[in-house]
Amino acid sequence: MSAPNNPVIRGLRLARLGSHLLVGLGLSAVAYPLIGARGRSACFRWWSRRLLVILNVRLRRHGDTTPSASGNPMLVVSNHVSWLDVFVIRSSLNCLFVAKSEIRNWPLVGWLVARQGTVFVHRARRHDTSRVNASLGRALQQGQVMAVFAEGTTTDGTEVRPFHGSLLQPVVEASGYAQPVAVRYSHPDGRISDAAAYSGDRSLWQSTLLIVSQPEIHVDLHLLPPVHAVGRHRRDLAEHCAAQVAGVLKLPAPGRARGTGVDPQAATP
Repeated sequence: MSAPNNPVIRGLRLARLGSHLLVGLGLSAVAYPLIGARGRSACFRWWSRRLLVILNVRLRRHGDTTPSASGNPMLVVSNHVSWLDVFVIRSSLNCLFVAKSEIRNWPLVGWLVARQGTVFVHRARRHDTSRVNASLGRALQQGQVMAVFAEGTTTDGTEVRPFHGSLLQPVVEASGYAQPVAVRYSHPDGRISDAAAYSGDRSLWQSTLLIVSQPEIHVDLHLLPPVHAVGRHRRDLAEHCAAQVAGVLKLPAPGRARGTGVDPQAATP
């Protein structure tokens, strides 16, 4: 295992990362028009898994990737820590994402993510939620599994913020299921790591440099049981999903003070 901040290792990882981005761009530009939706999904899953290998991100998956609710309208609802979250989730689940519009302007990555069918939301426009929800609703009705980061922002991984109910409205209207998903980055000894966090004043480049400087990063992906949205208000559904995510991460449920803990059983209605 190499020491953190080793300039040789960091340079090699950056070079491999750049090459991998070019591979992704080539696949998106040349192969995607020819291989259909299923082929595109398989390509992006392979690309995401390979990205984690290049960055020495060790993924541990917990839960079933083919839940009993599959085949019904499904919305994946996750906490949000890092730009890596998309690829961690996508390495295990076939889904499309709702993401902030700023990502579309990221060099190379923005174009690559857009080619996957990502729905971009303009957070500064109050009325953009209606457009996004309409797109979400159509995708869900067509059988596409969609994914949202319902906190609306990133954290350093030490808290779960309240989930916004507005983006859960389409799955309520579709009488579908919401699947809570929890992401946790840690050191090899199990302590929470903020090395992958993309929050605060940390830029994309600074975040990338910090990630490639780590000997390794462990990430736990918890795929929790889907929740039927029928008969639920979007706000209640959002609160339930947030409580489930906080419970499995052993963090306080949103609205509770840090350090108070949470009883996962109490969070389940």
